[in-house]
Amino acid sequence: MFKFSFLKSILSEQQLAITIKRLAHQVIENHADLENTVIIGLQPRGVFLSDKIVEEIKTEMPDAKILYGKLDITFYRDDIRKELHIANRTDIPFSIEGRKVVLIDDVLYTGRTIRAALDALLDFGRPEKVELCVLIDRRFSRQLPIQPDYVGKSIDSIVSQKVKVEWNKKEVVLY
Repeated sequence: MFKFSFLKSILSEQQLAITIKRLAHQVIENHADLENTVIIGLQPRGVFLSDKIVEEIKTEMPDAKILYGKLDITFYRDDIRKELHIANRTDIPFSIEGRKVVLIDDVLYTGRTIRAALDALLDFGRPEKVELCVLIDRRFSRQLPIQPDYVGKSIDSIVSQKVKVEWNKKEVVLY
């Protein structure tokens, strides 16, 4: 019996590196001094991207003080009763009160993860503004009116398809 795998590369290793660099530069462009800005990666998969974006920002702005946190939204999800979720660690050692927040996640699909993240953020203060940065935007799959401010790549996909960012292989695939 043959098992066919229909994988389509969305971003190669080189394209992924360029895209991460571009996203970091866009954040710098809109938050020049980062003084009143915090960057928050969403657990678990958004943290891989946010780590890389923060690294790139540090390379470009070595003297800047970057407030960087990681947010677990497990218990804010609206599907918590339907599935078993394993909580990750939230690490936000600062207040977001009155600050500009850049939320980072790998793939924007239905918008439900971001809705949960917005609920969870309020436990850390009331931000002045929240922006969303995603590596992949699955444009026509939204269930909530949530749109990204920074996009690595927008794709059209059908509901049965999945997008996976394979950090160990340094590529993004559609299957």
